[in-house]
Amino acid sequence: MFLRRILDEKREKGDSLYELDLFDDFVPPASCPKPNWTLSCCCGDEEVIFIAFLFGYLLANFFLWNNLLLRPIKLIAIFVHEMSHALACWLTGGTVLNNRIEVKERDGGIIRYEGGNAYFVLAAGYIGSAFFGMLFIILSGDRIASLVAACIFLFGLVISLYLTKKSETESRVWTVGLSMGFIALTTVFILLDRFLFHPLLQFLTLYYGVFIASFAIYDLYDDLFVRGFEQSDTYTCNDLIPSCLPKFAGLLYIFIALCLMALGLYLALVWMVSTATA
Repeated sequence: MFLRRILDEKREKGDSLYELDLFDDFVPPASCPKPNWTLSCCCGDEEVIFIAFLFGYLLANFFLWNNLLLRPIKLIAIFVHEMSHALACWLTGGTVLNNRIEVKERDGGIIRYEGGNAYFVLAAGYIGSAFFGMLFIILSGDRIASLVAACIFLFGLVISLYLTKKSETESRVWTVGLSMGFIALTTVFILLDRFLFHPLLQFLTLYYGVFIASFAIYDLYDDLFVRGFEQSDTYTCNDLIPSCLPKFAGLLYIFIALCLMALGLYLALVWMVSTATA
C-alpha cells in the first residue's frame, strides 16, 4: 500500500516511472555540512524506513534463525566466520592446513591451522562476522555501493555453497535449491533497482548485512542457551583462558557485534544524508 501510494503520487505529478526514486521528496538544506557527521539533517522517509527495516530484520532473524528458508544466508555467514579465522591466522604468521575452509550445514564450519596467534585467531571469528556485516550495512546506504554489495553476496553464495560439506542427499537438494532461489531473488532486485525504481536493492543488501552481523548474536544464543554446543568458540576460549567463562565470552562477542552494527547504521545514515540531492 505504501509503495502504491508513492507511485500514484508520482503519476499525478507526471514523473516518469523509469528509474523512479521513491524517496526524492527529502532534500537537506543547503547549509547542511557534507559529510553530515552529526546527522543534524537527518532524517527523511528513506532514512526512517532504513532504520525501521534494520530493527525489523533483527527481530525477524530471532524468530527465523533456524528456519530452513534462511539456510543459504547462514552458509554465507558461516563462511565469513571461518574466513575471519583464516585471515587472522595468516596475518599472525600461521598456516591454514591445505588452505581449506569447511562449511557444514548444521554444525557451523571449521578450519585447521598451525602457528599464528591462537587468541587472535579465536577472537576473529565472531568479531570478523560482525565487522563484515557492518560493511554490508554501510554499503546499503548508497545505491551504487549496494549493487557492489549484492554482487559480493552472489559471489559469496556460490563459494560458500561450493565449500559446504556434503550431508544427506535430501538436505543437500534443499540447500542447493534455496541457494539458487536467493541468487534469482538478488538478481531480480538488481534489475528492478536499475531499471524501474529505487531504492530497492539497498533494503535487500541491508538484510544480508544485518544477518551476517547478527550471526554472533543468534548463533551464540543458540549455542550457549539453547543447545549447549560445546564446540563453540566460547568453549575454546575457556580452554585457552580458564578464567574466561563461555557465557561471559559469548556476551562480550554479542556486545561487540551490537556496537559494530550500530556503527554501521550510523555511517550508512551519514552516507545517505550527505549524498541526498534534489
